[in-house]
Amino acid sequence: MAKNGFKVIDSDMHIIEPVDLWQRYIDPGFRGVAPIGTANSASDLNLIHPDGRLWGRDPLRAMPTGRPAGRNFEEVEERYRPHADRGYSNEVQLEAMDIEGIDVAVIYPSRGLHALGEPDMDPALAAAVARAYNDWLFDFCKADPQRLLGAGMISVFDVDDAVAESRRAVKELGFRSVFLRPNMVNNRPWHDSYYEPLWDTLEELDVPLGFHEAIFTGLPEVGWQFGQNFMLRHTFCHPVEQMLCVASFAGAGIFERHPNLKVAFLEGNCSWLPFFLWRLDEHWEQMGDVWAPELKMAPSEYFKRQGYASVEADEEPVKYAIDWMPNRNLVFSTDYPHGDSKYPYAVDRFLRLGAGNPEEKMGISDEDKRRILWDNCAELYGIKEPVAS
Repeated sequence: MAKNGFKVIDSDMHIIEPVDLWQRYIDPGFRGVAPIGTANSASDLNLIHPDGRLWGRDPLRAMPTGRPAGRNFEEVEERYRPHADRGYSNEVQLEAMDIEGIDVAVIYPSRGLHALGEPDMDPALAAAVARAYNDWLFDFCKADPQRLLGAGMISVFDVDDAVAESRRAVKELGFRSVFLRPNMVNNRPWHDSYYEPLWDTLEELDVPLGFHEAIFTGLPEVGWQFGQNFMLRHTFCHPVEQMLCVASFAGAGIFERHPNLKVAFLEGNCSWLPFFLWRLDEHWEQMGDVWAPELKMAPSEYFKRQGYASVEADEEPVKYAIDWMPNRNLVFSTDYPHGDSKYPYAVDRFLRLGAGNPEEKMGISDEDKRRILWDNCAELYGIKEPVAS
């Protein structure tokens, strides 16, 4: 396809799952307790329990704020209503990719980001929820398996379930990645030894792990002190949860122990990388002999070797990240069909970054754009050749 001469991989394109996904796909023994989607707007991502309680969300999410929905909600409703009316089908997805100029998309969930957000979730139910989503996604991607690439859901309420489902997702379903939320599950940090079998498995399978945040989860989340204030909670939870996650992998030894594990930190911006990794390095230089004796090099070097972060379509400060480290760690995302996506102009907005700036401080070279739009993501997900589309 190529947009203005650039091939494009969307590292994190979303779908909106059907409201009855789990009723149709979950193991029959769990059907009576499975989550149910709601469809009160074109961008409704909520799940509920069979008794009507909100599923996988902070209870504050269900309480009225007394405030209007706002202009962003109204604009999003207008933009995506035709897509919602057609059920956000795989046909709609491919049409949206054509309109945006996306050759290949790695598919992440919407409702599914909250499906495992229940604290103290029964491990067997959580594993069944993940299997059902993955089976549905496999069917969804059948419309064009070369362009629609799955990222599998795994549950870490029992790490053995996560290991087993990772194997199934890759070996049987052909998915290119698995994903988790960055929030701690059962108050266990990612560098806990509990997770070592999962990191071992992902290295063996040679697939990356994606971390993806979503607001108002029922799990511990940065920004809770802002209560119902969506603007402030959303400002902080996405990037800061990813920063904490990077610290576990680059600063607490996971990347040292697992040198072949690739991890993508998605939809949390990338422009914080220079200051955050610099600060992490500084603290390692000062105190690493006591608190991180296993690290053989600076945390930033581990990230450069094994980490990736996604670039928002209009993220002007991305230039600082490009200048600070080799441009091998940044990948592009449209975030379609969510409220902060710039669809159908996300690729255009990215290609225009820095245009018209007389000092060209924010200018991004065509080579950097090419790496971010295709090369880096192809390396991350193991995409070998351009596809015909």
